Amino acid sequence: MTTLQHIGLGLGRIRHWHDGLGEFSRQLTLALAQQAPRLREEHGIRFHVHLPRAYHGEFGDAVGYLDTHTTQRWLHLRTQRFALWHTFHQHNRLRAPLGTQRRIETVHDLNFLHTKSGTKLARYRERMRDRLAHADATIAITHHVAGDIERELGPLRTAPQVIHNGATDLTRSPQQPLDGLADRPFLLHISRMAPTKNIAALLDLAAAWPEQRIVLAGATSPYSTEVQQQVAARALGNVVIRLDISEAQKAWLYAHCTGFLFPSLAEGFGLPPIEAMHFGKPVFLSRLTSLPEVGGDVAHYFDRFDGAQMRSVVEAGLAADRQPGRAAAIAAHARGFSWQRCADAHIALYCRLLAR
Repeated sequence: MTTLQHIGLGLGRIRHWHDGLGEFSRQLTLALAQQAPRLREEHGIRFHVHLPRAYHGEFGDAVGYLDTHTTQRWLHLRTQRFALWHTFHQHNRLRAPLGTQRRIETVHDLNFLHTKSGTKLARYRERMRDRLAHADATIAITHHVAGDIERELGPLRTAPQVIHNGATDLTRSPQQPLDGLADRPFLLHISRMAPTKNIAALLDLAAAWPEQRIVLAGATSPYSTEVQQQVAARALGNVVIRLDISEAQKAWLYAHCTGFLFPSLAEGFGLPPIEAMHFGKPVFLSRLTSLPEVGGDVAHYFDRFDGAQMRSVVEAGLAADRQPGRAAAIAAHARGFSWQRCADAHIALYCRLLAR
């Protein structure tokens, strides 16, 4: 009988799947769970997913489930010993179980470099440096993030390994129309509606282009309330906000928008632009952080964030992407980011570490 090697997948105290970290955690775990029977048979590997009890069973019965608890921030005890523990993101503050032999940390971004300063920045940097110092491997989701890690936190025990995220192809998913949006064309933005997503620039674009409808979709939050207040105060009648949309509604928005806007100030990856590209849609990005790496030469880029200049970029890009073959090229670029390919790269890393 093959001795099992137990691998913990540390999703942490996740609350929902509706943001970038939630989508990453869910899709990667689904892709790993699909291969769990084969990995157990061929390599003696058994996956255990560490997340709140409310989500136990989410990934089928080929994987085990471990409950989370606040005390695991300081001490995590299990009777089961783990050969490997993979912490899925840097915001997961729960420790690997005591006695774990190998540890992997995935870093999605170092956005604190852009949002913190002074002693708070130094504290965040030191905390992250300490986490990675104890890791046997570090995964960065883009080359941009890997460069940030090596520049700001190095030297590490081993250089970061880049494994690009996948991006879900929703083109064959069920679609649900949103009331009041089918009557005329619209440009689309989807995100968690945080200040770093540069919603302010999109409102300036709307002010400079009053005849163009712009739909902003995201999650309910204090900041989304602030955005709603700004839209009302500036009387931006061409801006429509839709919060807490379903997957079917998201698929409908991607399918029916004329273009996708994502002028983010700080991204580790940027899943929504690739999701829009699966539909062959023109995508407009900032040139900051990881977005040029992800968007490649099929995206269009904002060099400045004043409304008039952004309008010019979008109008030119929409015209260019009406040319024959452009939609197909955009969709082909998106297919390069698959969750199965992402999972395969993770499994290869797991096997290398287990073989040490």
